[in-house]
Amino acid sequence: MLRSHPWLVLLVALVLAGGCRCDEPPVGGTRGEFDVEQRVLDFGRVLEGETARRPVTVVGTGRASVTVSASVRSGPFSLSETEVLVPGASSVSLEVLFPAGVGPAEGTLVLSAGGRTVEVSLRGEGVRPLVCVPSTPCRQSHFELEPGVCVESDAPDGTACIPSSRCQENGRCQAGACVGSPRSCDDGNPCTQDACAPDQGCVTSPVVCPAPQNPCRVGVCDRERGCSEVDAQDRSICGKVDCVTARLCFSGACKEVPTPEGLLCAPSTPCQGEGHCQAGKCVRPDVQELVPVFAQELGGKPSFAPGGPVLLSHGEALFASVCGGDAGCRLVSYTSEGFLRFETPYPEGAPRALLAVSDAGVVLHEPEALESYASSVTGAPLWRAPLASLDAPPGAESFVPSTSAGRVALGPQGEVVSLVSWAPPGAGGDAGVGSGAALVVLAPDGGVLRQGAVEGFSEGARVALDSRGEMFLFAAGGPLVRTEPEDGGTGFRSIPLLAEVPESGASLAVAGDRLFAGTRAFVSADGGLPALAEWGVGVPGLRPLDEPVLLLGDTGYAFARMCLRTDGTACTPEEEGVLLRAFDTGGGAVRWETPVFPDIAPGVLHEAALVQGGAVSTVTSVQLAGAMRAHIQVFARGELLMMCPLRGTPHVAGATYAGSFVYVALERGGSWWLEAFDLGPNVTAETRGWSQGSGLSGSRRASP
Repeated sequence: MLRSHPWLVLLVALVLAGGCRCDEPPVGGTRGEFDVEQRVLDFGRVLEGETARRPVTVVGTGRASVTVSASVRSGPFSLSETEVLVPGASSVSLEVLFPAGVGPAEGTLVLSAGGRTVEVSLRGEGVRPLVCVPSTPCRQSHFELEPGVCVESDAPDGTACIPSSRCQENGRCQAGACVGSPRSCDDGNPCTQDACAPDQGCVTSPVVCPAPQNPCRVGVCDRERGCSEVDAQDRSICGKVDCVTARLCFSGACKEVPTPEGLLCAPSTPCQGEGHCQAGKCVRPDVQELVPVFAQELGGKPSFAPGGPVLLSHGEALFASVCGGDAGCRLVSYTSEGFLRFETPYPEGAPRALLAVSDAGVVLHEPEALESYASSVTGAPLWRAPLASLDAPPGAESFVPSTSAGRVALGPQGEVVSLVSWAPPGAGGDAGVGSGAALVVLAPDGGVLRQGAVEGFSEGARVALDSRGEMFLFAAGGPLVRTEPEDGGTGFRSIPLLAEVPESGASLAVAGDRLFAGTRAFVSADGGLPALAEWGVGVPGLRPLDEPVLLLGDTGYAFARMCLRTDGTACTPEEEGVLLRAFDTGGGAVRWETPVFPDIAPGVLHEAALVQGGAVSTVTSVQLAGAMRAHIQVFARGELLMMCPLRGTPHVAGATYAGSFVYVALERGGSWWLEAFDLGPNVTAETRGWSQGSGLSGSRRASP
């Protein structure tokens, strides 16, 4: 029976061998048994423009090989191949590529075989690198992907570099520093002085040959011979010159000759052309009225305290306190070209008086407080410091505090230094018995930094700061002291410099290491014997004005009322003139003097300023031909160099100087205006000395 059915024998053999494994796939892997080791493939952060590669491991889960198809769905990802053959019970790697752009990217890797599909999530972030610029020539900088910042390191030694100083060349990096060799600036010309400036490189200037003793010979430099002497140009001035006789050079000799026709005898001014000699006289064109560069209507009357500034200038801005019109009282500011910067109404519309201005703000005074407004384009109110909140000196608790122009100074960091006096109610500023004074320092935000009583200083005393911030106090007749913060306390201690200055007012100026007190005494800021100004010489009956005084270097300037009557009777105010006198600060001797008003006519001094070149400029109103005419003048070495009238007969309130410009607040036809006058490059206000840009009685701080 078994012989006739061989298949039955085979079946029995299979059963005896262990039975049937029905779950195994047939040879060839047609059921697609595979898997992957990860379901998420994260590339992390990759620099923009670079291509990252990551493997996906595909595992064959059956005994037979299987062919797996691969594709990417969405995202910037791609594959190195789209099919892989996976051996049974083994694995292969499939490479996925990520070309990085900018920002996050996502996609899906799809693997399939024999009806089975597996998905792998793909992620990555493209990072745009920072532009890395090294901080110095011998540093190199590169972008680190993690943590996403520029990292610096020293450039390799020997790397070529450009030295920071133009006085070095052929730079090479050494230990992170650019080191060069000295640059030679010698041009081989004996008629030039050769030097090197770190910010410019080689600079040359002509050699100035020594001036010969003969005024009709001049020193010249020749490239071959160096310095030598030659005859001065014929008709060069070599001595005193007027339009009758002149000492002029001819063929190297100085000769006195009749003045040639047409010789220049007076330079031009903004209101008058040059003068030339004609028929023995210096003939000049007629004086013309000054034409303003701009005229801006103020919209109200300037508000100011007696003796205080009407206008303030700071940087490229002008400031005025104005009352009138629908806007009431307000702080106004204009550019130096006359354009309105801001207009800030005061609280409750009460008027304020200008005191000082700095980057920290514009300081103003109203009867009961000091206030500050932003000097920037906003003009916003910054702070208000009520005087009643300050500590009154002992015995003056029920008295009324006050301060004013001339008793406020600005510190170098924007601090406000004020001398505040207390007087009985109704005293009207008269320093009576029981009055007292305190020195107060306010922070730029208006808070009290320091305050303390000071002896001997009441209404009318002055406070001033030098360019270093040292504080000085002076009262009419004395004393003069330097004040310092009290050690370990909140007040001040005084260092006496001068006990008294007889017959003096309270004016005070400081510049460099010198003080000019009461128009009479020059004192060192460190003390020592004073030099007294010689007022009792020359013109009899002089009465020095308490304000203004000017001080620059070794010269002090002051003004005085004068009367030239010789009959022994007193002058009426209409007969008095004003004299400008310049003093040597070392000994007090008079250097020069000149009348300020022509023909000793009565008038008003509105403003005075130091002008570069040892000159003084004034803004005045003078009674001429029955009318008040306003003038801008310049004086130097005792001579009137310029006298330019303003148009018409304006009523001048005040002025301020800035650069070559004079800005004047004046009334014409019932309207108040701000007018600007350009005096040209030869008349430029000093940026040193006392006082600048804040009015003669304004901010009491010397310019550096």
